[in-house]
Amino acid sequence: MAQGPAKRFYKKAEVGPAEDGEGYRILLDGRGVRSPAGAPLVLPVESLAQAIAEEWEAQEEEIRPLTMGLMQLAATAVDRVDGRRDDVIAEIVKYAEADLTCYRAEGPDDLVVRQAQAWQPELDWFTEALGVPMEVTCGIMPVAQPEEVCVAVADFLRPLSHWHLSALHSLTVALGSVVLSLSVLKGRLDGGTAFDHSRLDELYQIELWGEDSEAKEKRQTVRADVLIAERFFALIDG
Repeated sequence: MAQGPAKRFYKKAEVGPAEDGEGYRILLDGRGVRSPAGAPLVLPVESLAQAIAEEWEAQEEEIRPLTMGLMQLAATAVDRVDGRRDDVIAEIVKYAEADLTCYRAEGPDDLVVRQAQAWQPELDWFTEALGVPMEVTCGIMPVAQPEEVCVAVADFLRPLSHWHLSALHSLTVALGSVVLSLSVLKGRLDGGTAFDHSRLDELYQIELWGEDSEAKEKRQTVRADVLIAERFFALIDG
């Protein structure tokens, strides 16, 4: 039988220095928070630790992890990214092999224009920043990206911390695009704009035919994931 949400077991959530003085911890009634795998959760910057402490403080009678997006990204960084960086980088690179910005509509004309206006500037930036162009096609038939593209993306990602990689992986999955996710990471696009760019076809259809409540709720959930990742970057780098 599935367990329900855990009861709130603490009175106060606050931030304190890590025991070795390197980094910050979230303290629940003075006891440090651990990741789901049991690792000490030590954050690299106070601003991120404070924001996560605020997520804990905002819990009411029950602890609802789905309302704690920053905590989830931080825990993922500790439990699932640190120690397996190469695997996570490879998962992100997979999205570059079929990046949505490389698949253009053949029509209607106004959708073609919208895609070009939204996606081409980011592809141009990608080419300049990484030194390799991506192949673009019309229609849905797969187009093979040059091996140099995947190598360049991997090289671009390797210097990133496991904190950045955790948020970037979440962002890339949500957007379906390495190009757009890197644009958010580098501050070229805000999260809301990047999300709208990633849903151009969907938004075009909504304009024509409307949207049912279930699809709207799902879209809003994914958009929230994008905004959380963007905020995570800002807290880490700010």
